[in-house]
Amino acid sequence: MRNQLQQLIAGTQQIIPQEDLVKKLETGRKLRIKLGMDPTAADLHLGHAVTLSKMRQFQDFGHEVIFLIGDFTARIGDPSGRSKTRPPLSEEQIAYNTKTYFNQVSKILDPERVTIRYNSEWLDRLTSREFVALCGKVTLARIIEREDFAQRIANQQTIGFHELLYPLMQGYDSVALHADVELGGTDQTFNLLMGRFLQEHYGQEPQVIMTMPLLEGLDGVAKMSKSLGNAIGLAEPADQAYGKLMSISDELMWRYYEILLHTTPEQLGDMKHAVERQEAHPMELKKRMAHQIVARFWQPQEAQEAQKRFEELFQKKDYSQATSVNCADFLGKQTWIVDILRHVGAVPSSSEARRLLEAGAVSINEQKITEFKATIVLESGMLIKVGKHRFYKVL
Repeated sequence: MRNQLQQLIAGTQQIIPQEDLVKKLETGRKLRIKLGMDPTAADLHLGHAVTLSKMRQFQDFGHEVIFLIGDFTARIGDPSGRSKTRPPLSEEQIAYNTKTYFNQVSKILDPERVTIRYNSEWLDRLTSREFVALCGKVTLARIIEREDFAQRIANQQTIGFHELLYPLMQGYDSVALHADVELGGTDQTFNLLMGRFLQEHYGQEPQVIMTMPLLEGLDGVAKMSKSLGNAIGLAEPADQAYGKLMSISDELMWRYYEILLHTTPEQLGDMKHAVERQEAHPMELKKRMAHQIVARFWQPQEAQEAQKRFEELFQKKDYSQATSVNCADFLGKQTWIVDILRHVGAVPSSSEARRLLEAGAVSINEQKITEFKATIVLESGMLIKVGKHRFYKVL
């Protein structure tokens, strides 16, 4: 049990309360481990992998892991860390985003030993009487204690009443599932504690909260998020993920070693000292990091191929290794640069395209494009460069 406890604690940000986790493990029974994610985007990313990896540890120790898809709560939108109300998602968007989750989760969890649940199973069935009873267990004062709500009130920003209900809905999920442990990022602490609070009010043994550190995105500033355009999706091709990993700053590299590869402080210290003494080059350490991450969350063979392609493309300037994209519909026509970037898969949104263009990070045939409204006449064989390490060849 001691070895199991040490491994489960490693890499966590906070365990609330740790003594309860010890007691639950000492019983020797199979614990019910819950991790919920709202399908607000079609792709999961490496930020999600941090928490999924901890869930895999519970799975390997023989516990029951429940991956909960928040198809009901996605209609509300998690207000965690938000300065404004999320736009509502349609049923069609939620269904589309949910479709690919299982395949992506299976990159980390053993698909034969995971239970998939949807919170619409119980939240859709709550009667008006039951819903009012649930709301009656929590005070408004407690809800607006949460930091993001308090900030929005202080800044005189609106809060939708439905947003106030989100923590109750997520907390009730733990009641419905009789969860023993719930995992989440540090930004989910309030919601996770609500589950513990509600379980007590429904006469259940309260769950243990385990929070994991948030992974910074490629910009090294905001947390990894598809909507911010700073993410590496688990569904992306391995070579594209490798290239994005190689684009991060040297300083952020240490964080990825720590969070994604569980590198110890002692090992990190040795690598940093080797760089300071010029015994190791940051580029080589970054290549090692990228290789290990791709090998872990994709496949070892894909990591080998991605590294070889990177070296040929960026170090030997062999542009025959650039990603080929069929642009037949655009050839010979004046086309908005943003449509081109979206078509080749370089950006998820117009806002991300604007950011890259204004930063001078987009070029076609070595000619920088900085105007957001620019139009381009594409020709077969043109080379599109986005950022430092993404090349696309027009076909």
